Amino acid sequence: MYSTRPGLILGFHGCDSEVLHNVINGHADLNFSENDFDWLGHGIYFWEYSQLRALEYATQVSQRKKEKNHIHKPAVLGAIIDLGHCLDLIEFENLQLLRRSFELFKDTCRSYGLNLPVNKPGGSITDLLLRDLDCAIIESIHLTRLEDGLRPYDSVKGVFLEGKELYPDAGFKEKNHVQICIRNPNCIKGFFLPRTLNDKYQTV
Repeated sequence: MYSTRPGLILGFHGCDSEVLHNVINGHADLNFSENDFDWLGHGIYFWEYSQLRALEYATQVSQRKKEKNHIHKPAVLGAIIDLGHCLDLIEFENLQLLRRSFELFKDTCRSYGLNLPVNKPGGSITDLLLRDLDCAIIESIHLTRLEDGLRPYDSVKGVFLEGKELYPDAGFKEKNHVQICIRNPNCIKGFFLPRTLNDKYQTV
């Protein structure tokens, strides 16, 4: 009943500068991410209200030379987004849906003699950066809705605790963030180039 999100939000997408300019000028669209390890399933990813986190991500990708979608010059593309019908994984009801979907997915894998996908750390980092299990469960939710003739989700939203503690026994980590996965490109109402702050005036 309350899954439709009113209003607009700002999202930031880390990418190569060539991609940024092609999208801004209307020569290209952002591609869907369709990796098995995508944190919120398949779609177009944005950091909610976090331009610097998007830039950090793009910079990290630019340093991994063997990355499939290698970034030569890190850049950040801003987007005005309407989440529409959203699978918001901050909500208790949707977390229970995720739990039930996991049990169903696990039983299905068992009946076919298949191994469950596994969330894994990425490289030397202990955070579970490769979310094969989470991706499979979320994609199964979308598939089930499609098979049942239910309205598809336009977007998926999740909050993630990532990185080191900010200080001893802190409840906050250095890379905590909210991530948005857009499955319906019509949710994106427009793109923009983030501006540099004018130090002569008060921050708004």
